[in-house]
Amino acid sequence: MSDTRRPPGVTGAREAIPVHDALVLAGGVARRLGGTDKPALSVGGRSLLDRVLAACPDAATTVVVGPTRPTARTVVHAREDPPGGGPLAALDAGLRHTTAPTVLVLAADLPFLTASTVRALLAAVAGAPADGAARVDGAVLRDAGGRDQPLVAAYRRAPLHRELTALRAAHGTLSGLPLRAVTAALALERVEDVTAAASFDCDTWEDVGAARARIREHGGVLDEWITAVKAELGIELDVDTKALLDLARDAAHGVARPAAPLTTFLIGYAAGRQEGGDDVAEASRRIAALAERWAAENASGDGASGGSASGDTGRPEPKSAP
Repeated sequence: MSDTRRPPGVTGAREAIPVHDALVLAGGVARRLGGTDKPALSVGGRSLLDRVLAACPDAATTVVVGPTRPTARTVVHAREDPPGGGPLAALDAGLRHTTAPTVLVLAADLPFLTASTVRALLAAVAGAPADGAARVDGAVLRDAGGRDQPLVAAYRRAPLHRELTALRAAHGTLSGLPLRAVTAALALERVEDVTAAASFDCDTWEDVGAARARIREHGGVLDEWITAVKAELGIELDVDTKALLDLARDAAHGVARPAAPLTTFLIGYAAGRQEGGDDVAEASRRIAALAERWAAENASGDGASGGSASGDTGRPEPKSAP
């Protein structure tokens, strides 16, 4: 039986994923960026490192290999020996802090890596092999150009550790050895990058500029902003953005323009006190109905023949003359 689980709090149709740790390689000197601390660079208001960490929220343990930096979530920090010793030295250092049978191995400069891509890699490792086939040792992302991306991958820990141990015995060190010295010895499944962006990395300032420009594109800027706000506030809450925007529009048009931001703030405040995503939807529904009643009253006017859609103006009935 495969060792699988569902992410915390998730039920229903989502495919179960294997118990896994995540290992993020965040060392190196970023020569093409003039030695800038690349994982700390901001894209869409979040560091590249935090963006990668957000794509693997279900890891049992998350290890970041490289200089210690602040992160939006709790991680284990590790350092390769020697510092700057290359990807295999970093893999070895990080692997020492992992125990799960499957390990995500990710570069720290992937601004568009998504949780769905991560789940696809994990599912490929967990999937049952074809009849007569050996179980794969891992799954790597294949980019739009048909190239394998071994630092956007999920590996079974045992064969990865085995190959690292064999290389150290053969060479006396892992420092300076290329990543392909390990991956060439593993049986790997290929997972296509259906987003055509998950494998995009930031090696140059031109890459960083392109990533920042893409974040600001009209089609995705709102989702990026909402994600950044939730990350900054430390909240994990799925909300119906369209419903909230429709409500804000109705409040602005039916009441007054400042009613839009204040209304959505109050819904968020109420949901925060209730601590539940369903409460956002329910509060939005109730306030949307309130906005409709308010607008209906405004449309009917205050004349004697007016009234709300329900026929009730909200005023007391006049008393009959004695």
